[in-house]
Amino acid sequence: MQPSSADSIHKVAVFDFDGTSIGGQSGALFTRYLPYRQGEARELVIGALRGRSSEEIDAIMERFHDEVLAPRYRDQALAEVRRCHEDGLVVLLVSATFEPIAKVAARTMGMDGFAATKMQRDESGRYTGQVDGPVVAGEEKYRAVVAWCDERFGPGAWVLEAAYADHHSDSDLLSHARHAYAVCPGKTLAVSAHRNGWPILDWDD
Repeated sequence: MQPSSADSIHKVAVFDFDGTSIGGQSGALFTRYLPYRQGEARELVIGALRGRSSEEIDAIMERFHDEVLAPRYRDQALAEVRRCHEDGLVVLLVSATFEPIAKVAARTMGMDGFAATKMQRDESGRYTGQVDGPVVAGEEKYRAVVAWCDERFGPGAWVLEAAYADHHSDSDLLSHARHAYAVCPGKTLAVSAHRNGWPILDWDD
């Protein structure tokens, strides 16, 4: 018996990171983790890393993850990732956080991949202090999901089955999912969730 076209479609579940998979915002936490005070703007944080080798900065970010972020993972998020895998879904982390952090986070959560903000490197492999491409926030999150899935499965060979996010800027991502979940949402996203019929999940326990 030949598989139907529906059987060949990859179902994807997407999780936001900051405020959804973990309690808190990795960008602000990383700012405080740096050895000297910087503003919270992403450009200032990445500027503090200018001229260092990618290996050195990646190691700093991995230590930051293990020391600061690891205790902040929400048990409910980890359980939901496991449930999605049991249901046969491909699970993807999408976040405005920097790629080295997202890479470790996706591995920690047992995900199949990640899409996050890239840092630009020069010819020698050192970070320039600039972002490479768009910051993966707002509407860029869904674009990043499309790029990741199209590259691996091909256009039309996947569907966004579920999305989990906490902030009103994630409304675009949630609107593209068959099943959207507002996780510990702020007031604005909560209003959107009620209007669109998206379940609200309290993962603060």
